[in-house]
Amino acid sequence: MSEENIEKNQERFEHKVETEKAFDAGKGLTEETIKAISEDKEEPEWMKERRLKAFRHFKKRPMPGWGPDLSELDFEEISHYVRPDAEQSDDWEEVPEEIKETFDKLGIPEAEKEALSGVGAQFESQVVYQNMKEEWEEKGVIFCDMDKAVQEHPELVKEYFMTKCVPPQDNKFAALHGAVWSGGSFVYVPEGVEVEIPVQAYFRMNQKGMGQFEHTLIIAEEDSQVHYIEGCSAPQYTRSNLHAGCVEVFVKDDAHVQYSTVQNWSKNTYNLNTKRAKVDSEGVMEWISGSMGSKVTMLYPSSHLNGEGARANHITIGFAGEGQNIDTGAKVVHNAPNTKSTIESKSISQGDGRTNYRGLVRVPKGSHGSSVSIECDALMFSKEATSDTEPYIEIKEDDVEMAHEATVGRIGDEEIHYLMSRGIEEEEAKEMIVRGFIEPIAKELPLEYAVELNRLIELEMEGSLG
Repeated sequence: MSEENIEKNQERFEHKVETEKAFDAGKGLTEETIKAISEDKEEPEWMKERRLKAFRHFKKRPMPGWGPDLSELDFEEISHYVRPDAEQSDDWEEVPEEIKETFDKLGIPEAEKEALSGVGAQFESQVVYQNMKEEWEEKGVIFCDMDKAVQEHPELVKEYFMTKCVPPQDNKFAALHGAVWSGGSFVYVPEGVEVEIPVQAYFRMNQKGMGQFEHTLIIAEEDSQVHYIEGCSAPQYTRSNLHAGCVEVFVKDDAHVQYSTVQNWSKNTYNLNTKRAKVDSEGVMEWISGSMGSKVTMLYPSSHLNGEGARANHITIGFAGEGQNIDTGAKVVHNAPNTKSTIESKSISQGDGRTNYRGLVRVPKGSHGSSVSIECDALMFSKEATSDTEPYIEIKEDDVEMAHEATVGRIGDEEIHYLMSRGIEEEEAKEMIVRGFIEPIAKELPLEYAVELNRLIELEMEGSLG
């Protein structure tokens, strides 16, 4: 990648603008803050009560006693809700110019025109643009932001929102999310409908010391299909940001959901998400994710295979550079017979970066005929870089196929010198090795996201982001 292209791509992600705020809940978190957020959103009483209940769980739950160090994360220094002075629109030209400029640089409108069924764009705590092509609306597909869903589809939200999949008491950050969530996407696909072109949402943090807590709820009814793409980014700031989103996916009988995400957070962001799917008989759930940037990432998409023949595929790539700790993995629970899961994890670390695969697979008694395959590969580019694999596998059924493979290796001078002896520059040689390493995962992404993933890793290899 040329220096000119590196600078151009770096500017895309580091671009930030000054915007007017319509509402800022301020730093810290109290019951009054929660009530103020709910009031600003003009929410029904039942949602306000759910927020307050989640906040009470948050206060009781301890910080995780395992994994990366979170001691520098100070909730009292985070602005948990900031609403920009911008009304949501389905017309790109109506989005405020300074906000539109940010998303223009990230390529959102072009992606919508060329390859998407619908798109949403969230700036700080509010979705500012949302659009769905008429052909899908006519088939009963709903794609809107979660705040709108609370108002227009309350029965569905009441039934599914943080009740059957990710309850607030699940962990401290799920509880925090339940208290202060804002924005995100609501996707409902009726029975028998296949949304053939992906829908996309893009989440952008634009303020230092802020939190973003978007909620994504996907309901794919029987024999339906949808591919949801999520992009996330934040420019660099001197104060820590917190991203604690939540994703809940319901895959009904014979339905198929693919959830793809490429995240590029600034290197002062704590990325602490909870993502989970419930999969019914013969349903298929696919998680495909690339994690770049952030100071700390803790991300373990989870699939509960609750119906016979249900399947889950988890494909992840993580990159940790200087001062970064990327702790990712997967969790799969086989709750029915003849279920199948595959987990493929690849990680790259350089400088003193640390990557870690943390996985849990559980096959309880009665889930006979199930199949599990886990493959973890780690690549390190320096002596200071570290990478670990921490699988936990619990099988209580005899009739189960189980395969686990893990490789950890450092790229040594020998490999680099071999390529350089063929006339290839050192940086290009490293990039070639990395591209070959991540190719099995990149090919599972839509073309524009595979290109984006390669571009981001090239930038990271240059050390030019953050």
